[in-house]
Amino acid sequence: MSRQVQGQAGGAGRRVAVIASRFNETIVGGLLDGAREVLAAAGVADEDVTVVWVPGALELPLTARQIMAGGGVDGIVALGCVIRGETAHFDHVSREAITGLMEESRTGEIPIGIGILTVDTREQARIRAGLDPDPGAGKEEGGDRHRGREAALACLEMIDLLEQLESGD
Repeated sequence: MSRQVQGQAGGAGRRVAVIASRFNETIVGGLLDGAREVLAAAGVADEDVTVVWVPGALELPLTARQIMAGGGVDGIVALGCVIRGETAHFDHVSREAITGLMEESRTGEIPIGIGILTVDTREQARIRAGLDPDPGAGKEEGGDRHRGREAALACLEMIDLLEQLESGD
């Protein structure tokens, strides 16, 4: 049988930085609450979580780079919210923020769980940040659509997966 490797979301002993955008702060606050819930449930000690607030989504990649350069973290969770408006600004901000974070993850070799909402309406954002109930998001329909939780879970799983691949276990 072939070997299979899959990361587990264990957080004991992990150090995680959470970068949160102040733009659409109420929405991002909901994302942050969900991310912190997942980290705590996985065993990440509260003192091992550092929350860094930045002005907006475009500042997330540079901040991730700076955190990586400083060392001391096993992973990063980046949270933001970009809501479509009447101009192309939405497209540029969302694309550059996500592309920048992906590049930092590739070159920095530290996993980044990306929890940037790119939505058409504030209502969609509130649902994905856990601020309003979403009756259409039952487990049979894809489960939890809370992007803060999903980003934290992905970060923890990738930390473990990369450790397994590095050690050859």
